[in-house]
Amino acid sequence: MRGPSSSSSVSDGTNRSWLAQGLLAGAAVAAAAVAYTVISRRRSARLRSHVLGIIPARFASSRFPGKPLVPILGQPMIQRTWERAKLATTLDQLVVATDNEKIAECCLGFGADVIMTSDTCRNGTERCNEALQKFKKKFDIVVNIQGDEPLIEPEIIDGVVKALQAAPDAVFSTAVTSLKPEDASDPNRSYDAKFLRKYPELAPTPLQLEEDLEQLKVLENGYKMKKYLLRTHDYLSQVIKVDHEAHGVDTPEDLEKIESFMRERNMS
Repeated sequence: MRGPSSSSSVSDGTNRSWLAQGLLAGAAVAAAAVAYTVISRRRSARLRSHVLGIIPARFASSRFPGKPLVPILGQPMIQRTWERAKLATTLDQLVVATDNEKIAECCLGFGADVIMTSDTCRNGTERCNEALQKFKKKFDIVVNIQGDEPLIEPEIIDGVVKALQAAPDAVFSTAVTSLKPEDASDPNRSYDAKFLRKYPELAPTPLQLEEDLEQLKVLENGYKMKKYLLRTHDYLSQVIKVDHEAHGVDTPEDLEKIESFMRERNMS
């Protein structure tokens, strides 16, 4: 790992790690408060307390090449995402995972820790999997934070972490803005790290290739999804509903919307 804190090295830890990723959209104060109440009632249970945040970032986006480095009101998008994520109180460590030297150089310039990954990662899930395996330090929860969410609410990160801590049997925690069928196409997702290591070995499926949705490969390979709970064989998920709108960047037009949004609210 490259950056100010580079004490972690390669290993495949024996302890079970968890990957929790919210749909990074709006605040989850209520969800976090509920989770905290549940945690308080489970003091005797082992608390999954070691938390790693990973921001996967790639340069070669098909719809928006170089997206992590585009300036938003004068500051690179990846830096804005990083600084918002750093406000989360539950993360013990935060890193950017990338295969691009320009992105790495930019991130090191503003003080981020960087993990270099291969250019063969087909999506953010595989990039997080590769980054996770480069740590000797053991983490209980890994939060996958979308790099194109420059206005991410830190409460969302804390909310999905606390929800996972409050549910010892859960391996998947996600926050959504609604509970509708179309939420299945959202790119933000979480996986148990044990399952995450199996993910690259799953064969691509016709529907996944047609729709370009990573989760379809999971479903078509025999893993089941339910409305509020998702089961992948013996894997259980927990869903948190949040109230705020997402502000992701998929196209150059989205940049204009975000900058306008920030100006209206005097956000620098």
